Amino acid sequence: MHYFVTGCAGFIGSNLVDRLLEGGHEVTGYDNVSTGLREFLTDALQSPRFKLIEADLLDTNRLTSAMHGADFVFHLAANADVRHGTERPSRDLEQNTFATFNVLEAMRHNGVRRIGFSSTGSIYGEPEVFPTPETCPFPVQTSLYGASKLACEGLIGAYCEGYGMQGYIFRFVSILGERYTHGHVFDFYKKLAANPDEIEVLGNGKQRKSYLYVQDCIDAILTAVSHPEAQAKINIFNLGTDEYCAVDQSLDWICGELDVNPVRRYTGGERGWIGDSPFIFLDCARIRSLGWKPKWTIDQSVRRTLKYLVENKWLFERG
Repeated sequence: MHYFVTGCAGFIGSNLVDRLLEGGHEVTGYDNVSTGLREFLTDALQSPRFKLIEADLLDTNRLTSAMHGADFVFHLAANADVRHGTERPSRDLEQNTFATFNVLEAMRHNGVRRIGFSSTGSIYGEPEVFPTPETCPFPVQTSLYGASKLACEGLIGAYCEGYGMQGYIFRFVSILGERYTHGHVFDFYKKLAANPDEIEVLGNGKQRKSYLYVQDCIDAILTAVSHPEAQAKINIFNLGTDEYCAVDQSLDWICGELDVNPVRRYTGGERGWIGDSPFIFLDCARIRSLGWKPKWTIDQSVRRTLKYLVENKWLFERG
């Protein structure tokens, strides 16, 4: 199988590339390396079955040419900076929605019929049903990131209906693990490394979040795209664990691992920023029905992520 992976130098994308290569597949990776890191592809670049194309998804000619010969597209490239979406609203539209349209057009021109897409649990906004199932009615969108991803889902559905494609849409909780380069564990460790005696916590620390370890995430993705019971035109799966933790609880684990006890300064309110949902907890019964279940708890995932960051301080030096 020849896979085409956008965002291949990113956190999830690079881990997926390694897994696909381990499975004996041919992989073409596509990334503009604006936020992804070539260092994450060190092993992949040594494989004769991997080809890296450094280009932008807004370059439609390059994208269409690069995708030639692919059998399946994993579209993971996106602007994932939810917190700062209101500072430059066009970024989510360009890098998420427009880019997804370009990927779908490149698929159409190359006759590629299958796509796996990294969506987000943020599309549920602030739902009233917990744990939140895939069938939950969509509320008003609360983040530009979530809105852009929902638009991507709509485009994928329309292309699958109009051009005979098959789509796998994965609505993630926040992912943790090796090659993690942004998010609460990254931010807390960076702050504590600079000042172990005091730390700013966005919001009130009581926000409840669910997280998933990156290898569990990839296991779920690969289970879904190969399972005989997941062969509908559109296959939508929540990906997460059957647990959640408070932000303060996660900070407790981090401080315990680092052996620090900082004074906590809260910015206040139940949201850390515009679009920060105070409670994220997804119903993952659908993907579990295919035989998948996570191997790592949230506690373990936070600690493994922290260990990786401690051992790879060069990530902070790069800004």
